[in-house]
Amino acid sequence: MLVIWFLSICYAFLAVAHPLPHPRSLEKRAISEALYDDLFFYFKYASSAYDLTCANPNGNTLVEEFSDSTTDTQGFIARDDTRKEVVVSLRGSTSVEDFVTDAEIILETYTSPGVSPPTGTTVHTGFLTAWNSVASGVISVVKGQLAAHPGYTIVTTGHSLGGALSSLAAVSMKSNFPNNAVRMYTYGQPRTGNPAYAYYVNDLFGSNAYRFVHTDDGVPTMIPQDVGYRHHGIEYWQNPEPSSAANTKECAADGEDPTCSDSIPSTGINAAHVSYFDVLASTPYCT
Repeated sequence: MLVIWFLSICYAFLAVAHPLPHPRSLEKRAISEALYDDLFFYFKYASSAYDLTCANPNGNTLVEEFSDSTTDTQGFIARDDTRKEVVVSLRGSTSVEDFVTDAEIILETYTSPGVSPPTGTTVHTGFLTAWNSVASGVISVVKGQLAAHPGYTIVTTGHSLGGALSSLAAVSMKSNFPNNAVRMYTYGQPRTGNPAYAYYVNDLFGSNAYRFVHTDDGVPTMIPQDVGYRHHGIEYWQNPEPSSAANTKECAADGEDPTCSDSIPSTGINAAHVSYFDVLASTPYCT
């Protein structure tokens, strides 16, 4: 992520290094083992999106891999017949085109196939362009899967850039398939839109939006609020180490909790961003 790396250096000059906080409330707000296992389970899909070809994502059926040559947006659609889910997984940054996407931080009016957001909703230009480059095709494939498997839940997931795209994808899924349950899981997701977008997502998903952050990962807070952005909820902050349910805190539902990852000034791309659940974020789970 050359461009983001450069931006991270700039932000680093504004941040003062200090040890990670150890919130006293961590134990009281720790999550259940079952939720922690789910967060790790859907991370495996997000991590697998970095693989060039994933024959059996997370041990399940690969429906289709998708990509756009202009934006280099990539991912796959999988089906889990045990959990009765259709999963849309989107890849994080690996190419020059992705770096360009990351750097296009101007907010623009949110328009996407089948989506009708509230007036004044704006999102990151690069993220929106990337998602819209594959949106119609993904919607079409998911529609076919739901026709063949009625009642299946839709899940979107992604790490880093893929997390931002997962957020936009989830809104598209909810808008185009209102009769199906939709959940989103994001890992190291940068802020994706303005407050109107954050509140829109919160209203659509409530507790079905899971935004996981690893310790001092600087990417979720790299794009600051003072340029017009806001996170949606709910953040699940794993801090301190090691990765565990006991060390993962459920943060405020509105998305911007000053006692969670936003309590640490962003230093951009760092070791915490590329490793989640004690594994590299590009580890494939494809068999």
